[in-house]
Amino acid sequence: MTAQTTTRVSTGAVQQSDHEARHRVHLPAYETVALILQGGGTLGAYQAGIYEGLSEAGIAPNWIAGISIGALNAAIIAGNAPENRVQRLREFWNTLCEPAYTNPFLSFIEQTMFDTTDDIRKMLTHLNVAYTVQNGQKGFFTTRIPSPWITGSRDPKTVSYYDTAPLKTTLERLCDFDRINAQETRVSVGAVNINTGNFCYFDNTKMKLRAEHFMASGALPPGFAAIEIDGQFYWDGGLVSNTPLSEVLQTSPRRDTLAFQVDLWNALGEVPTHIDAVGARVKDIQYSSRTRFVTDSLNRSQHYRRLLHEVLKAVPTELKQTDRWCKLAEKVACGKRYNVVHLIYRNKAYETEYKDIQFSMPIMHAHWQSGLDDIRHTFKQDDWLDMPNNDSGFVTHDIHR
Repeated sequence: MTAQTTTRVSTGAVQQSDHEARHRVHLPAYETVALILQGGGTLGAYQAGIYEGLSEAGIAPNWIAGISIGALNAAIIAGNAPENRVQRLREFWNTLCEPAYTNPFLSFIEQTMFDTTDDIRKMLTHLNVAYTVQNGQKGFFTTRIPSPWITGSRDPKTVSYYDTAPLKTTLERLCDFDRINAQETRVSVGAVNINTGNFCYFDNTKMKLRAEHFMASGALPPGFAAIEIDGQFYWDGGLVSNTPLSEVLQTSPRRDTLAFQVDLWNALGEVPTHIDAVGARVKDIQYSSRTRFVTDSLNRSQHYRRLLHEVLKAVPTELKQTDRWCKLAEKVACGKRYNVVHLIYRNKAYETEYKDIQFSMPIMHAHWQSGLDDIRHTFKQDDWLDMPNNDSGFVTHDIHR
């Protein structure tokens, strides 16, 4: 399926082009440059800002792995030519942030109110969330009428509060799935098989991907219904793991890798002192997927693989070819190098536990700008993108630490 002509053009296209020309980044010879996108609803606009910054720097990932909203962003990026990706992301997010029916606010009034105080922003958040819960979002999901509580539906495809048919239309309009399946960029999106409870990845190097695979990755119950693929039903991958970091860093054969790990939930945070902050903190802990713990574990694993790799260099060739233990050690040893750049969304003072379903235009633009600011700041750090040269061959960076 081929994406149609974009109907909206960024007002800053000329300025963006000039900025790109001044901020190209030279990368070492990494075999894999990965963009890893966590789930998190409307917070996913932060990931779009990150991608815009990568595009400015002339960095085109050759592997994009995503879960939930990260999977949808992955579809838009991989499903378009590099020169059109930022523009498509803008159209995608503009579409998702339009009310399903009528806008309760005039756009300029909403933006004016948003630009005032945190108390006003919090009030707007509650109003927008209430509208979304009642009506849905254009191009994404609409309220299922009648409710499954009334119909007593026994069909897995309709056992949900919302209908995501509009999302399928949006993806097929904005994504070229022939391009995705041509494997110009590797794409992996995570989902959960409902029958087995097992987590799995839909990967374009192993199967033909279509809109349903990306929708399955974001089918979070009970809001969204299960997605059927080849006779099996799937839910949102975030139910098991919200971050596809391990999938990329532990793939075989191993490769020198630069990974931009974009998280929408921050594992680090303060103990809530108000009841309205408890839910937000719970979600941060639940969906952060312990990214730093996973990174530390992979770091330790790679340290021992690298150590074994170096020790084997001192073993005589004849012994390596004949000794059983040496042969087994060579299968485990690895001299590849890994650089993980963490980009973690930072909560705003006015956000509540509903921050992931707050689809207003001002909020979306604020998330997008946060991502763009963070990646630009990251690129200003000396040597952060260099190939690791420490003992383990594994380094991590985070501008917020």
